Formats: sequence, structure tokens, C-alpha cells
Amino acid sequence: MGATLISAEDIKKRYEMGQVHVYALKGVNFTLREKELVVVLGESGSGKTTLVNIVGGMDRPTEGRLHFGQIALHDCDEAALTDYRRNQVGFIFQFYNLMPNLTARENIHLAVEIARDPLNVEELLRQVGLGDRGNHFPSQLSGGEQQRVAIARALAKNPRLLLCDEPTGALDLPTGRQILSLLSEFRDRYGKTVVIITHNTNISRMADRIVYLKDGKVEWVKKNEKPIPAEEVSW
Repeated sequence: MGATLISAEDIKKRYEMGQVHVYALKGVNFTLREKELVVVLGESGSGKTTLVNIVGGMDRPTEGRLHFGQIALHDCDEAALTDYRRNQVGFIFQFYNLMPNLTARENIHLAVEIARDPLNVEELLRQVGLGDRGNHFPSQLSGGEQQRVAIARALAKNPRLLLCDEPTGALDLPTGRQILSLLSEFRDRYGKTVVIITHNTNISRMADRIVYLKDGKVEWVKKNEKPIPAEEVSW
């Protein structure tokens, strides 16, 4: 593992509904290191998605400190947060969020157009196994193929951090394993930090570290001494 990439200190997120205050996060502390694969586990409502939105710069904490390297994200203005999202973070979701009227290649090019130091689109298409499918529209691709396009699009920006929120949730086991293998492979090949948010405990067996959230707090953090290959993950 490398140096600390993300550090979160006492992160709280409060939503106000009239006179009622609801805390989605209640003082979360954790770190992410360069080149590690972390799985964040927790039941529905535990705060997983709120946490990934804050780490990804899509939302702000109500209280606490969040650093990306030496950058204090909790103090950033909107322009600085936009730059962070654009150049440092790649997002992959359960639903692929592809533009239906654009081809696979064109969907990936959307990310390239806003990135400071993008990767090569044709090379990424080959690496995700879609070198001959670049001219196909999302409706002409299977669910697994669409998710591979989404991964290539996220990686095209050449981000340091890849945030994956239930990336296999809509996929069957063989296709899900392919997606997990790709994420692990790209971590190794490009030295990315990969975070997989899931409720599936079996996926955590491939992680370097596991962070378990419960009721808006980190219940425990565990180092995985012997991560298994993604091809052996089952659910």
C-alpha cells in the first residue's frame, strides 16, 4: 500500500426535515491509501452512499474534516470541488448511466473531453474486452458490456480514486465476477485506489481492507491478510 490518499476525521452529515434533524453519518473516521482496494460494507441505510457522495465531492459534510492528500476538501469552494470530481475521481454505479444516443466509444469520449490527463479510449475499449463493440449503442449491448463501458468511461479521466457503488448489483454471478476482475486488474495496472460499496459480504473477500458501516458510524475496519482473486467471489 502507498501513502494516505483520503483521510476522513469525524465526518457527520445532517439532513433537516422541518424541525427534525436526521444524521446519515455520525462521526466517521477512516483512511484510504494509494493503490489499495477497499470494500465498504453495510446494510441499507447505514450511510454507505452518503459517505461515497462526500468522498467523491458530490456532497459536503455538515461537520468534520476530509482531505485528499494535502487538499482540505471540506474547505473547498464549488469550483475546486468540480475540479476534484473532474480530474481525481471516477464513478461507477449499479445503473450504468450511459447516454443512450451515443455509442460506447462516444460515451467514453465524454469523460476524455473534460479530463486534464486522459487515457487512450481505444486502448481502454480493448482492455475491457469491447475493442470490436465501440460503435454499438447501449441498447445493443448486454448489461455486463454496458457496465464495462461505464468502467472504461470512469477510467478514461485517469483518476487517482475509483468509487464503485454496487457495481455488480444488477449483474449475474459470472458477469459480476468479470466486472470485479476488471476493477482489480485496473488497480494493479494503473495504480488506482478502488473503493467498492456493497451490501454483499462475499465481495469483501477480495479486498485489501474492509470498512463496515452501521447506523452512520464505522463499526469496524479489518485488514484482509489473504484477499482472494475476483474470479473466486460468489454470491
